[in-house]
Amino acid sequence: MKNLSKFIALSIAIIAFSFVSANAQNLSNGSMERQVQKKILSLPYYDVFDHIGYTVNGDTVTLFGRVRNARNKKDAEANVEDIPGVDRVFNHIEILPVGRYDEQIRQDLYRKLSSTGGLSRYLWTTNPSVRLIVDRGNISLEGFVANRGDYNAMNVIAHGVSGAFSITNNLVVDIGRAN
Repeated sequence: MKNLSKFIALSIAIIAFSFVSANAQNLSNGSMERQVQKKILSLPYYDVFDHIGYTVNGDTVTLFGRVRNARNKKDAEANVEDIPGVDRVFNHIEILPVGRYDEQIRQDLYRKLSSTGGLSRYLWTTNPSVRLIVDRGNISLEGFVANRGDYNAMNVIAHGVSGAFSITNNLVVDIGRAN
């Protein structure tokens, strides 16, 4: 009976320690995620035509997305590596091909979206909530909008851009995160 009591007490202690450790890890990951986001958004050449996402798993950060220049890819990795607690960074960011065709589509898409009513608010800020990715004539809309109407309007306008082969709308309707 005495051994059973010790076993139960030890089991409870182990479960409690595991719970505290898991919660501390979650808090730590949340803090690290905010730091990663801040580092990415502070990149000097990161603009509306670039999209960098990330995941945090313990001390490992995985970067993904697509950017127009190699500097953003390199700087994102270097800045994230400097965050205390980050031991490894896997950089899966793709560099978009350079070309006049894609650049023309980018400019046309941006011009059409920014001249349409209230949609410009998603593009004109320092860190826009919507990112316009053009890769070999294929448009991808990334980020957040405040309502389903804006989501649909952006989709319709993107489909009207001359020369685009396909449109992928990855926008998320999220009132709290959109500009």
